[in-house]
Amino acid sequence: MPYNCSQCGKCFIKHGNFVIHQRTHTRLKPYECPECGKRFARIHTGEKCFECPDCGKRFNQNSTLVNHQRTHTGEKPFQCPDCGKCFNQNSHLVIHKRIHTGEKPFE
Repeated sequence: MPYNCSQCGKCFIKHGNFVIHQRTHTRLKPYECPECGKRFARIHTGEKCFECPDCGKRFNQNSTLVNHQRTHTGEKPFQCPDCGKCFNQNSHLVIHKRIHTGEKPFE
């Protein structure tokens, strides 16, 4: 069930991401640093809770682990519609597609 932001129309699959996004509109900062008292919208501990079952490497986000696991499986689920070349990450496909369009965003 997708979660739609009534303020800007953005859509989220995960409720947690939707809740974090809503704070951008409300400017809510519920987390306070115990050291300095400064307030933040998000909290992180630096823990790397997601472990690769193949090599033991650890990650702080599950999505990063999923991308990493493709190095072991060889999975390349993102295919270029123009030439058929496949990539293990969508961001790599986006960069590749510039070959076909001639786009040079950093010039």
